[in-house]
Amino acid sequence: MSYRDFKSIAEVCNRFDLNIDESQNLFTDIAPVEVSELLQQILKRNIPLANAINTEKARSELLIAPTLLEIREIFHNEVGFFSGSEFNIDAELGLNGYCDFILTASREIYEIHRPVVTLVEAKNENIKGGLAQCIAEMVAAQRFNERENVNLPIFGAVTTGLIWQFLRLEGVLVWIDLQEYYIRDTAKLLGILSHPFQEYFRVRNDN
Repeated sequence: MSYRDFKSIAEVCNRFDLNIDESQNLFTDIAPVEVSELLQQILKRNIPLANAINTEKARSELLIAPTLLEIREIFHNEVGFFSGSEFNIDAELGLNGYCDFILTASREIYEIHRPVVTLVEAKNENIKGGLAQCIAEMVAAQRFNERENVNLPIFGAVTTGLIWQFLRLEGVLVWIDLQEYYIRDTAKLLGILSHPFQEYFRVRNDN
């Protein structure tokens, strides 16, 4: 069993004794972040192409990866970016396999280092169908971080590249955001994706 074998939210919640909250807009108060001219140009060029090809791989390469790499730029390479990487934490529990995208609060780029902050799962059309897999990956990240006593909320997203659905895991509670976000509102998307790193680096610097 691996991450992709989790097909329903009920299944992953039963396996890991999680509770779900779908009642909140998680990021209403998050400020937008200025979009670089480079990312604006990339998305303007790539969105029509990604729509025309209409495959998960094309949307990952043309839309999702450039958006996530912008987060790395915003934080001056203090954010690690991993694409299609193995993330094996506990095979007996199904916490193993490949993750589409992982963002860490670490400069390391050759290996995944703690803390893992955000996991992004790409889906061609069915966002709902990717939620259970994303939650399983978030649980794995939580356990990975806890091995070195790093306790922080884990963020996740399931996206078609055009539409983004965000999640947050803290303890055994998983919030699934009421609101979906769209690539055309890139500044808001970047604000949401930046938020957990802003919080982590602020706390780290205060200590």
